[in-house]
Amino acid sequence: METYVIAYDVGTTGIKTCIFEISETIKLIASAIEGYDLYVLENGGVEQEPYDWWNAMCSTTNKILNDNYISADKIQGISFCAQMQGLVLVNRDGEPVRRAMSYMDNRANKELKDGLATGICVSGMNVRKLIKSIKISGAVAASVKDPVWKYKWVQYNEPNNFKEVYKWLDVKEFLICKSTGEFVMTEDSAFATMLFDTRKGRKCFSKEICEMFGVDIKHLPRVVKSIDMVGRITQEAAKKLGLKEGTPVFGGGGDASLIGLGAGLAEVNSTHIYLGTSGWVSTVVSNQKLDVNNMIAAIVGASNKNFNYFAELETAGKCLEWVKDHLALDEINVYLEKKQIHESQETVYTSLYDYMMYAIKDVPAGSNGVIFTPWLHGNRCPFEDHKARGMFFNISLETGKTELIHSVIEGVCYHLRWQLESCERKVKTSKKIRFVGGGALAPITCQILSDVLGREIETVDNPQNIGSVGAAVVIAVGLNIIDKIEDVKKLIKVKKRYIPNKNNTLIYDKYFIEFKSLYKNNKKSFNVLNT
Repeated sequence: METYVIAYDVGTTGIKTCIFEISETIKLIASAIEGYDLYVLENGGVEQEPYDWWNAMCSTTNKILNDNYISADKIQGISFCAQMQGLVLVNRDGEPVRRAMSYMDNRANKELKDGLATGICVSGMNVRKLIKSIKISGAVAASVKDPVWKYKWVQYNEPNNFKEVYKWLDVKEFLICKSTGEFVMTEDSAFATMLFDTRKGRKCFSKEICEMFGVDIKHLPRVVKSIDMVGRITQEAAKKLGLKEGTPVFGGGGDASLIGLGAGLAEVNSTHIYLGTSGWVSTVVSNQKLDVNNMIAAIVGASNKNFNYFAELETAGKCLEWVKDHLALDEINVYLEKKQIHESQETVYTSLYDYMMYAIKDVPAGSNGVIFTPWLHGNRCPFEDHKARGMFFNISLETGKTELIHSVIEGVCYHLRWQLESCERKVKTSKKIRFVGGGALAPITCQILSDVLGREIETVDNPQNIGSVGAAVVIAVGLNIIDKIEDVKKLIKVKKRYIPNKNNTLIYDKYFIEFKSLYKNNKKSFNVLNT
């Protein structure tokens, strides 16, 4: 018998609510989307209103049930795939004491320096604290964007708010709290705090690390597994969501944990690349590994057996959004005019992004010498520098807008190649790369990525919903529909393959060397201009 579940993909700028039917496969029945604001502050802060997530979750759930005439009684469980490393501090009633601090927040420079960069240091980190962190958690909070420093920032700068703190939650954990009244954190979210003991037989928050960084361990919630039923929808939440009271709620996971799962990858050495608002390269590994110099770590995922060796790019698809809003206005006006003229006829342009991709289809590999760096909000891997910024390099009088737009896609792909090569210093990656996220919807992006990497690229159905698919897999395991997470490979099939064009790869090999040099050559200028 088929089972209906709801999976929430809680992103940086919006939530996507999906109903899936689970039987022998996982089939998308319907979806609804609602956006919300991201507040970027002058001091490096990036914040969101937690109730924006909750209100969007409620409205999209009601909409998707009503529009598709699906009874709440049919929904057997809900779960989440969400952005990670947010800081949501709540009081005893589960109410936020302040806005949530996003994973992109980079204001806690002093807190990072005071907490980790004093005494005898290696790579800018205190040797004693570095060794202890790696020994216990397999990672270290070396980035200004790691949530422990946001926690310390609130403690030092907003003492009145800090006094009200009862628990420290992440994004999806706040939504679980609103749905069930439970204060929990899944293992992958707990690991992302860099306060989690990953040693065999432990799987709990580390008292030692908390004391070392001055974190009150009482602020940290109960740790659960991704596949655990962590609670049931309360009467109050049921009324707002339009769901049945008592509906099971499963832990779910962060986007870094579940997107690879939704892509059908659970085997060791399988690699996927994600291109959404942010981007990353991730490979399944059997043991924890850490590359401090390149800011890459093996993070806890949805499966207890393996880890995800993970390298993150802060702004990937966000760069294309920037292009749409600031560079492609002329092209968009042309698109709108054509749409109006041919509104009664079939058109090849189904969205503004589709028209952008059409406009740049004839730009040659290398964008006639223009190189773009995708560090619009700093960078984390393979170098940590929140002052790094994007640039168009080597513009000439002959450079047109199409070359600029084309170079943005190439720049993102160059950086993903840099991360892939950095990962291969420690782990073995797969020859074929599974490509997912909204970026995988555009064939031109898929081909450019294949050409830049020099590798075969595979895509799947609905790559933009892949996080939700991962959340549905978690529910399936929790409801005993699927025996184990590793069985996901039977459910997710390859839709299309892209083979690298050797001539284009030769060009990209040459330009890639210059791309990597741009950070080193401009590091001092970034520091001067963005301090």
